[in-house]
Amino acid sequence: MSTYNLADLLELLAEAGPDRPALVAGDVRHTYGELNARASKVGHHLAAQGVQPGEHVAILAWNRAEWLEAFFGIYKVRAVPIPVNYRYVAGELHHVLSDSQAVALIGERSLLERVDQDALPHLRHVVILEDGGTNEVAGVGYEEAIRDQPETNDFPARSNDDRYIMYTGGTTGYPKGVEWRSEDIFFGAMGGGNVLGDPITSPEEIRANAEASPMCALDCAPVMHGAGQWVALMSLFSGAQVVLYTNHNFDPAEALGILAREKANVIMVVGDVMARPLAAELAKGGHDTSSLFAIASGGAPLTEHAKDALKEHLPFAMFLDNYGASETGACGPSVGGKEGTARFQMKPGITVLDDDLKPVQPGEIGKLARSGHIPIGYFNDPAKSATTFFTDADGVRWSVPGDFASLEHDGTIVLLGRGSLMINTGGEKVYPEEVEVAIKDHPGVYDVVVVGLPDERFGQRVAAVVAPVAGFELTLEDIVDHCRDRLAGYKLPRQLQLVTEVQRTAVGKSDYKWAKSVLGV
Repeated sequence: MSTYNLADLLELLAEAGPDRPALVAGDVRHTYGELNARASKVGHHLAAQGVQPGEHVAILAWNRAEWLEAFFGIYKVRAVPIPVNYRYVAGELHHVLSDSQAVALIGERSLLERVDQDALPHLRHVVILEDGGTNEVAGVGYEEAIRDQPETNDFPARSNDDRYIMYTGGTTGYPKGVEWRSEDIFFGAMGGGNVLGDPITSPEEIRANAEASPMCALDCAPVMHGAGQWVALMSLFSGAQVVLYTNHNFDPAEALGILAREKANVIMVVGDVMARPLAAELAKGGHDTSSLFAIASGGAPLTEHAKDALKEHLPFAMFLDNYGASETGACGPSVGGKEGTARFQMKPGITVLDDDLKPVQPGEIGKLARSGHIPIGYFNDPAKSATTFFTDADGVRWSVPGDFASLEHDGTIVLLGRGSLMINTGGEKVYPEEVEVAIKDHPGVYDVVVVGLPDERFGQRVAAVVAPVAGFELTLEDIVDHCRDRLAGYKLPRQLQLVTEVQRTAVGKSDYKWAKSVLGV
């Protein structure tokens, strides 16, 4: 009997519509049958290497066909994919690969250069995806690994309880793995087999999507992040063809060229950081967007200004701008901004709670919460799990990730911001404490506070208020050069304000409100 394990769902779709187009990534084109066959080869290779159900296999790669092949292949053997951010530097990679206890790693040659395999005692096997790099890496080539493996689906029976893990940042700055059951993530974040309607009620029902009118979604977001991954999987599980944008830098002209060539009906962008350049390119004219009827966005805010700029050239396009988080899944569509904050029409099971886990009254402020299909907790971290996942007096489990929100009288919810002061820059999440630690390691820095400032292109930018050591003359370039090998590029500060003394709260914590005032906000 089939389950909501994601490999089971792919196999059902491949059996019902093997010749239906499923995936385009650069020069690679797969039908559902071909995608499933390639995933089976990956699964059989991992099984031959002794990967067991419940063990973790990391994926370190940019958008490419093999990313999804490996993702489903890992599920084939009831193992758990661990998507890893390709922008991480060596220290960040070590943390995620070590914390996740990954026993195998499928990664691009150039990116694997940052991985110290000898420092990862759990890691037993590495599969190398060629990306043009010439560096030496210990491991077996991807094509060599799967060449002689069968395409068959003869794997052990799977379970609705098989795990799904997505690493996300934490208030300490260190990423932590949000652990879901496959059934819960399928319904909580992947559309439940019917994105715009009622979810399916049994895995076998997904077969009907292989007979639905063919659709095509161009996914410009990275699939290693939740937003891009969920859109890709929503599309696949609804029977649509997914086109992955594979260029390492977003080029709006290239994206629109792909859209026209593939006749995409939906384009997925990451908030304003992609929407604004897209609108500017559309203003130049000469682009065929006749197939497009919807613009999806996730991972970063899509402002009304950016929407209006797109509407000038795509007046009939529908916007699918959803709020979501690793700890809550996809929560609901945007219904317009309100003085710079996001306003959403939330799905059932989502509300605003006070500190006693009681629903607030309309007009009151509390914390956004979700019940029902929610995560189990944070992988291997019961202490952090206890700060986010709660059970109320009636026995209902809630995920309360820390987003402050107000419940409006019309039933919508206005997001007011995360208590952890997370910075969202172009869809990438940056936690101030992590950047502060890196900057403080500079010999000329006595103290520092890091905050996010409004940025027209990226939504927010990282800014630092620094008190130098007496006698040191610091520049932004000095700080950036020092941090470049410690932090991913998107975490580097883009603005610096020097002060004689960093102000702190009475208990010695960073005074973020003061820091923003120093920066003129």
